Amino acid sequence: MVRIALVGAGFIGSVHARNLAEHPEVRFVGVGDIDAARAGDLAVRMGTHRLTDAEIYDSDQVDAVLIASSTDTHADHLRRAAVAGLPTFCEKPIDLDLAHAIDTVARVTASGVATMVDFNRRFDRDHSELHRSVRTGEIGGVELVQLTSRGPSLPPLDYIATSGGQMRDQTVHFFDLARWITGEDPIDVFAAGSVFTDPRMAQFGDVDTSVVTLRMPSGALVQIDSARRTGYGYDERIEVLGSDGMIESGCRPIGSVSRYGPGRIVGDGLHAGWFERVAPTYRAALDHFLAALTTGADIGPTLGEALKAQAIAEAAARSLRTGNRETITYPVTPSAVTTH
Repeated sequence: MVRIALVGAGFIGSVHARNLAEHPEVRFVGVGDIDAARAGDLAVRMGTHRLTDAEIYDSDQVDAVLIASSTDTHADHLRRAAVAGLPTFCEKPIDLDLAHAIDTVARVTASGVATMVDFNRRFDRDHSELHRSVRTGEIGGVELVQLTSRGPSLPPLDYIATSGGQMRDQTVHFFDLARWITGEDPIDVFAAGSVFTDPRMAQFGDVDTSVVTLRMPSGALVQIDSARRTGYGYDERIEVLGSDGMIESGCRPIGSVSRYGPGRIVGDGLHAGWFERVAPTYRAALDHFLAALTTGADIGPTLGEALKAQAIAEAAARSLRTGNRETITYPVTPSAVTTH
């Protein structure tokens, strides 16, 4: 049994809490949060304990830490876990400030502590099979990749204000997927965006709809379209065109029943929200983290990979502002693992 402490009792924290409480290989030690009452309530519901900061990082009682706190606290918790010598599973991003994220990765890497960043889309069943097929050469050389990320509704403006913008908050998952699928680090990026929902988004310099183009060293092109609002549910899909064929991880409806009538076929619709679509990936990511701890298997996505996705997001956000194609500069940190 791996003894795991959870940091963060908000929405994503509660998702991880349930997975920890139900996992047969985990002893869920407890949960801590800046809001002690919220942590206590979640702990009661999950049959565990509320923890103080000191208890979270007590290596005599805890084997690993899962960080699901607010974004601005991720780096601090990563550093504290490294000092305590505790392996860590952390929600993205490392930090919204790239320089602070780079420094944090350097410090954590120097500690030698195993750390995984939760780019959970990699653990989607269909995306994983697409990745396997592409990387084993089933469709030949990759030439064109299309990724779609369309949410059902605009998040609250107070969330938008602190999210870092669409490139860093939403599209960054698909920057990571693009690297993972192709096995390449994009050279440059061009991003264009618009606001179709709430004009107040302009206050934050953000957009709700965007198209991003990445150019890969091989010449392959990647296009990512992201939208914060649709009229038909949550839509996520990937298509890869190769020299010998094409593979698609399609949008996933809530069911597979089709109703046939005169002149039309009516099928089941899409999930109402993003979480309903991706919920299983959180458990699958936890399984991977535990396997890495208990069997010595490779861990990932790594801190180095998370930094690369963040560097792409920074260049894309810059392109949105300037209207220019921007070169992507990747940070260098001592011994940071950067496998795909």
